[in-house]
Amino acid sequence: MSQDIVAFADVFKVETWTVNFLTIGILSLRKCGLSKCVTRYLVAMAAADLLVIILDLILRQIPIVYREQFHFLRHSIPMCNIHAVLLYAATDCSVWFTVTFTFDRFVAICCQKLKSKYCSEKMAAVVLGTVTVLSCLKNIFWYFMFTGRYWLINRPWFCVVTGDVYYSRVWGAIEFLHNILTPGIPFVMILLLNALTVRHILVSSRARRRLRSHSSGDSRRDPEMESRRKSIILLLVISGNFILFWSIFMVYSIWNRMRALRHVSLFLPDFLQELGLMLQLLSCCTNTAIYAVTQSQFRGQFRNVLKYPFTPIIKFIH
Repeated sequence: MSQDIVAFADVFKVETWTVNFLTIGILSLRKCGLSKCVTRYLVAMAAADLLVIILDLILRQIPIVYREQFHFLRHSIPMCNIHAVLLYAATDCSVWFTVTFTFDRFVAICCQKLKSKYCSEKMAAVVLGTVTVLSCLKNIFWYFMFTGRYWLINRPWFCVVTGDVYYSRVWGAIEFLHNILTPGIPFVMILLLNALTVRHILVSSRARRRLRSHSSGDSRRDPEMESRRKSIILLLVISGNFILFWSIFMVYSIWNRMRALRHVSLFLPDFLQELGLMLQLLSCCTNTAIYAVTQSQFRGQFRNVLKYPFTPIIKFIH
């Protein structure tokens, strides 16, 4: 079962690479009818997700699969701790970009007075840049926690650590705080923001429904109501998707650390750890895909990209 999960993970990584690469290209053309602010957030989310896949696939998984060919990484090049900082920083950006975009949509829907000031392309650039810098600073501790040698096994800790670090309560507390900040707090923030947004949509929809019934008695379908209903479904899907795909990975990481510190003695099955890694990587494409594919103009651009290689052949035939 473990090998099957790893095989599925490799397939999903190829899919996430393709989805995010195409998403970045299509959104960068700005022909999807989205605002500049939304486009900037979506491009940043896709770029961060793509960076996670590149760092994880090339610098982590390939040395594991081709162990003999990359044996020099274990002895000659002390780069694993640098790689860990980059990978965890990119992962933090991927998660927190989703949070900042959720907050941006909350302001756009629920806070009309702040919308003009906050929901702008310039503010989006400032927010994304700040998150990137803070993510890099937050994850510097991995450089000092890990050694420069790869463990060459499919584990959350992919760099060798010394016994002093592995059993240290100080490092354990730092890592536990890291898991709280990513993805613990984002879990809570996304749920809270989406709950407030859904509540606002429901309240305004009921008011609109009463206004329409009193003014004209028209019972036909209301396009605005349909749009709001789709917004609720989208927000719930995003929340459930993010929490589902990250939960197993977060629980296993915390449990593994607690076991190292001898707070718990029960071993969790290895397939849970590999399943958590697979789902966490899979989450690197789903958020952007869910937000972007719901746009009809994006779907049109996506179809054009898929048809482009075959256009000369079709023209030649006709």
